[in-house]
Amino acid sequence: MDSCFNESLEEAWIERFGRDLPVGLDVDSCAFLNHRSVRKYSERTIPREMVQYLVAAAQSASTSSNLQTWSVVTVTDEAKKSALSIASGGQKQVLHAPLLCVFLADLHRLNVFASKRGLEPDALDTVEMFMVALVDAALAAERMVCAAEAQGLGVCYIGGMRNCPDQVKEILNLPDLTFGVFGLCLGYPAEGSEGSLKPRLAQDQVWFENEYPSELDSNEYDERAGRFFASQGMDMSIPWSTKCGERTMLSGLSGRENLLEFLQSQGFLRR
Repeated sequence: MDSCFNESLEEAWIERFGRDLPVGLDVDSCAFLNHRSVRKYSERTIPREMVQYLVAAAQSASTSSNLQTWSVVTVTDEAKKSALSIASGGQKQVLHAPLLCVFLADLHRLNVFASKRGLEPDALDTVEMFMVALVDAALAAERMVCAAEAQGLGVCYIGGMRNCPDQVKEILNLPDLTFGVFGLCLGYPAEGSEGSLKPRLAQDQVWFENEYPSELDSNEYDERAGRFFASQGMDMSIPWSTKCGERTMLSGLSGRENLLEFLQSQGFLRR
């Protein structure tokens, strides 16, 4: 099945960056450019064998030193989805998605395997090992997303899983040395729910050649993002850069400013 998103490469490029497609660019597909979050799903279920394929795709992602320091909990139980929806800020797509995946940074498995071999895995509480697990989880999830969209599924990441990590731990019975990094909703999009491509920063604001620039400028993107938000019936009175700035304040973290204490209680980031 093909992706449910039908923009051409040229259309996707213009919508993303507000600029014409580079002259001479010739690729077969724009599948990696037309990603968007889908928050409404049809009642069509995802067959178990399709979930197996998606997990296999995630397992095929790169992983540091082949440590495979991630896991995924798939959730279809309605009571658990309801509880996770509440824990993640009341996001309705968590409740209504046919399949919810919670991706974990998982050092527990290495701890078990090393201990069974008579080893003392005394580096699992370091910043480095936590970073390895975070990167592994992110790479695996994005590989799953690409595979899912190629099969006509819509997806939506749920960072709100970090709002109340203690509740997520209890709901999913997570052991020490695991952490729910984010959720991922999957389902076949409801008719008319595919949405529009959200613009991204111009490439000269994220792609630097040879060294980091001395100046950055949000004005062009503030204007372009404002037009997009207005087209979606959203408030465009506050520039994107201001909204982002507000998210960097403690008041904008939705409780996640307290994550360190939880992570240390799970055995992470102690040194």
